[in-house]
Amino acid sequence: MKKSVTIFSAILAIVLISHTMPSGNLDIKLNDIQIIGSHNSYKIGIEKPLLDYLMKTRPTLSGLEYEHIPLSEQLDLGLRSLELDVYYDPKGGHYTDPRGLDIIKSLGAIPEPFDVENKLMEPGLKVFHVQDIDFRSHQLLFRDALIDLKKWSNDHKGHTPIIITINAKDDEIPQMRKPLPFSAEALRSIDIEIRGILGEDHLITPDRVRGKFETLEEAVLAQGWPLLDEVKNRFLFVLDEGTAKTDAYLTSYPGLKNAVLFVNKEEGDPNAAFRIINDPIKDFDKIQQLVSLGYMVRTRADADTKEARENDHRKFHMAKASGAQVISTDYYIPSTFFKSDYKIVFEDGGYERLRP
Repeated sequence: MKKSVTIFSAILAIVLISHTMPSGNLDIKLNDIQIIGSHNSYKIGIEKPLLDYLMKTRPTLSGLEYEHIPLSEQLDLGLRSLELDVYYDPKGGHYTDPRGLDIIKSLGAIPEPFDVENKLMEPGLKVFHVQDIDFRSHQLLFRDALIDLKKWSNDHKGHTPIIITINAKDDEIPQMRKPLPFSAEALRSIDIEIRGILGEDHLITPDRVRGKFETLEEAVLAQGWPLLDEVKNRFLFVLDEGTAKTDAYLTSYPGLKNAVLFVNKEEGDPNAAFRIINDPIKDFDKIQQLVSLGYMVRTRADADTKEARENDHRKFHMAKASGAQVISTDYYIPSTFFKSDYKIVFEDGGYERLRP
C-alpha cells in the first residue's frame, strides 16, 4: 500500500509540474494563464545624494526606493507583464535638465551621467516616473522601449504574450515642471508609436478579441479570449487610467474599433474586458467573480515598498488565489536598497503558470 501511494504521489507531482506552464494545449485561452510582471518596469533608482535629500525633506517619498533591471533582462528572467509610464512631448525638449540634477550639484556631489545622447530633445513620448526627481529610465523614449521589446520578441519565438499597462502621466506636482496634458490627440500618439514600431503582427488588439461580436465585453463574456497558441509572440496593451482619459481615448476610437489599447472600464460597459484592481485583499471576491465571468484582471502583490520592508506576502497569496491573470510587483528579485528577503515568484521558481 505504501508503495502504491508513493507511485501515485510521483505521478501526481509530474501532472502538477506539467500544468504549471501552458505548452501545446489547444484548449488554453489567454485568460487561463497567470503571470507575474513588474511595476514601473523602466525605472532606474534615484541616485543616493538625491534620494537622501528627498528622504529628509519629504519622508513620504520612501516609496520611490526601488529600481528594475532592463526590460529585456526582465523578460529573460521570465516576467511576462510590464508597466510603462509615458509623458507627452510632441516637439521634444520639454523634460530636459531635470531639477534633481541641480539639487545633487547643490549638495556638493557630481550627478551620474544622464541623457548623454540627448534623447529628451527628440520629439515623441518619454518614459520616466516623476518629473524632476525620479527621472532615470532604461529607455527615455517610448519608441526605444518598443524597439527593445520587438527585438526580444523576434529573438524568442513562441513566447507567451506580454501584457503591458500604460500610464499616461500629466499630474502637476508643486515645485516641479508642469507636464503637457494628455488630450485625445496626445492619447492617439500612444497608438501611433506602438503601431509604428510593433506592427499589427505583434499585437493583440480589441478588434481581434471582439471578432464578430457587437461589443468587446459581449465577446469576452460569450466567446472568451483568443486561444493562447494563436496569440503567442504578441503584446497586449492596456491604458491604466481613470474615466477622463479613458473617455478622451474613446472619442478617437469609439467602441475601441481600430484601437491598440484596451481600457480599464468597469463591468457593464461595452468596452470592458481588462480590469485594473490593485488590492487583492480588499477586492478578493470581486476579482474572483470577474475572472470567473471571463474578464482579465491585473492586480498587485506590493506597493510603495511597504510589503518588501515588512516581508509581507499576504497580498501575493491573495492575488494568486483570486485567479487574477496578471500580478504586478517591484520585487521579482530582492531589494538592493534595503535589507529584505522579500521576493515574488511562483512556487516552482517561475513567473508564469496556468491560473488556479
